[in-house]
Amino acid sequence: MRIQFLAEALALTLLGGVIGILLSVVACAGLADALGWNIAISLSACIVAFASAFVVGLFFGSYPAWRAARLSPIEALRYE
Repeated sequence: MRIQFLAEALALTLLGGVIGILLSVVACAGLADALGWNIAISLSACIVAFASAFVVGLFFGSYPAWRAARLSPIEALRYE
């Protein structure tokens, strides 16, 4: 059960990381066109950003996943 909650947290984090990288590339390209600058985005910067998102999602998703896995379904539904 804990793996399911952790997988959901990681999936959301990785999706956010991909969307963030794509938006930053588009924003940099638009800024470069508007101002006439040459902007280069390195692959290593994108990999570091993606890895950082993964580590943050793993770290901050672990405790809520652990707590949710310890609850019985009846206890969890009682508060809704």
